[in-house]
Amino acid sequence: MSDKHDILEETREIIAPDDSMGLLFLRNVFVGVFLILIVVFPKIFINTQIYFKSREISTLSHEHDALMEENRLIKAKVEALKYKNEILDTQF
Repeated sequence: MSDKHDILEETREIIAPDDSMGLLFLRNVFVGVFLILIVVFPKIFINTQIYFKSREISTLSHEHDALMEENRLIKAKVEALKYKNEILDTQF
């Protein structure tokens, strides 16, 4: 009877091993997650900063283009007024 129990105990360990997660496994998981975060966080931070700077640059570029067009229109109006002023001065 004792032999049967010994064999049963040995096969029970093989068939259904102890699957509890020990403290060592839990520590290794936390260390792994921490290392992954250390590697990934700077990339996420830099990508976010690049995105917001590119949006700011795009906004400034659009404003620059609008101001250049407005400058061109104002110069054309000034030239028209100068021409009109010169013509009117010569007529009187």
